[in-house]
Amino acid sequence: MALDTSLPLNSLGFAKPPAETRVVVAMSGGVDSSVVAAMLKEEGYDVVGVTLQLYDHGAALAKKGACCAGLDIHDARRVAEEMGFPHYVLDYENTFREAVIDEFADSYLAGATPVPCIRCNERVKFKDLLETARDLDADCMATGHYIQRVAAPGGAQLHSAADAARDQSYFLFSTTPEQLDYLRFPLGHLASKAETRSLAARYGLGVADKPDSQDICFVPDGNYAAVIEKLRPGAADPGEIVHVDGRVLAEHRGVIHYTVGQRRGLGIGGLDEPLYVVRLDVDKRQVVVGPKELLATRTIPVREINWLGDAPFESRESWRLDVKVRSTRPPREALIRPRGTHEAEVELVVAEDGVSPGQACVFYDPESPRILGGGWIWRGY
Repeated sequence: MALDTSLPLNSLGFAKPPAETRVVVAMSGGVDSSVVAAMLKEEGYDVVGVTLQLYDHGAALAKKGACCAGLDIHDARRVAEEMGFPHYVLDYENTFREAVIDEFADSYLAGATPVPCIRCNERVKFKDLLETARDLDADCMATGHYIQRVAAPGGAQLHSAADAARDQSYFLFSTTPEQLDYLRFPLGHLASKAETRSLAARYGLGVADKPDSQDICFVPDGNYAAVIEKLRPGAADPGEIVHVDGRVLAEHRGVIHYTVGQRRGLGIGGLDEPLYVVRLDVDKRQVVVGPKELLATRTIPVREINWLGDAPFESRESWRLDVKVRSTRPPREALIRPRGTHEAEVELVVAEDGVSPGQACVFYDPESPRILGGGWIWRGY
């Protein structure tokens, strides 16, 4: 049935009353998604909460501040009970292992530095969960991410969060235009996380003071190497720490324990110069170290590009945009040269240290808060 366009748009952008608008809220059990669900329920929407059980191992069951397992599922269910809307838990362990965890382990074994949270959004939450929301006849799906969706004549745009300290655009660059059309991010306009917690307290939610997640969800103690060694026995075989000039300096305890740019914990003290990991040679099981200036990178090959601009990506010889090569770094000015629809060469105006394969390179409009997509850094052509 066609919508009555004479009606004003509700807060989710639909020309019908909130009570006639069904929204599936992706609930991790944390304060952010809980506030989204409570806020929309209070506004009168037909809210359905869905939590994905993504993993279920050991300490995760008893650990606060992770997501999508054990206590966090219980917290999501409790919020739904408190606010009076239905809540479902879906077992996605196999999907999550195949789509996220296996690639995470294999990427580390290949000497890369993966970002599994992006793959989770891309391959699980904004793919399978989004399809589940459609199956439930929902008009849209809402999440607790700090990012903004802005309606525009050419289609919805992705914009940075109002609170730069909470902005999650780096982790959401691979959101497609079709997904963006269906998604909603009700927290993106908030000025601070304190405002979110204040809302949680006002709604009387038990998670109002729950700590934020700090680690990758399936690595709740931060020990990546232990998880990879469990998934891939033999992954921690020892090898040599080698200077770029060829000198063998020490023996390491497995390439998976090291990342490009690392200085501490190398076990090669007593030398005249500070040394950093500049390259991981997986085939030779070598950790290659050298002076800091060797970490400087200006030209970055990027592939699997998701483009969110208005004009086709390959319609120009180059794009002058800002880019982020790590989630913790500010955007930097760059020239992006397309090499087809989904690959490009990114040339930084000022070199960056520690650019690593497996990380994302996210594109930003230098004139506005708009995110124009991004891709994955790889080893080169």
